[in-house]
Amino acid sequence: MKLALWRKPRVAVIELHGPIAPKKGALNIGDLAAPIRKAFLSAGKLAVVLDIESPGGSPVQSDLIASEIRRLADKHKVRVHAVIREVGASGGYWLACAADEIHANPMSLVGSIGVRGGGFGVPALLARLGVEYRLYTAGSNKARFDPFSPERPEDVAFAHELMDDLHTRFKDWVRTRRGPRLTADESAVFDGSFMLGAKAKELGLIDGFGDVASVVRQLGGEKAVAQRFAPAKPGLLRWLPRMAIEAALDAAEERAGRIELR
Repeated sequence: MKLALWRKPRVAVIELHGPIAPKKGALNIGDLAAPIRKAFLSAGKLAVVLDIESPGGSPVQSDLIASEIRRLADKHKVRVHAVIREVGASGGYWLACAADEIHANPMSLVGSIGVRGGGFGVPALLARLGVEYRLYTAGSNKARFDPFSPERPEDVAFAHELMDDLHTRFKDWVRTRRGPRLTADESAVFDGSFMLGAKAKELGLIDGFGDVASVVRQLGGEKAVAQRFAPAKPGLLRWLPRMAIEAALDAAEERAGRIELR
């Protein structure tokens, strides 16, 4: 007779799938706080697994999610294992570093420890069309990164300073979590490049190879099963009215020029 499913060892698995952003449908602390808390409460003596499939996104949300995972791991004295599926890059790798051990496929995309930002500028196009752009501000830098105004050297310098500061925080986080496991010169690790899982293992960015199922069995035994925790998904009828609004917001964000871990 087969052992009943509910009697099999269960390993808590937190799903971290998708881009990281402060909006519905993306990974953010607002939607993940409850599933993360429930996962650690159910973990018992077994570890918690982070099931990661993310190209990154918001540095703030990456930090908030990772910090909450570490807070609960320390509070409950539970070890955390991360598993990178296809992609665990930039902010996705930031999340992976919340784990005590990181696993991936040899062909997973890993790393991308860097920061990017930018947008589009169209003042020449407006001039060609004969459009007069009128902008009024109080504060000499209130219109920084305005896509309809000519780019200023001081704005470029300001953006680079912001990105350098974020990059420093990202590097410090990786050093804190990976420390002596990094085997290569930092210039090969922190240049913003992504790499395959096989190379990431050589450089110390991950600890070994595996998928969620194999890690669950490793932690709970051959009969162990995953107990999954993920943000609640809105129903189709609730989701459809927001699609046009979110598409417009995404377009506005692209025009504004944002800085993110991607």
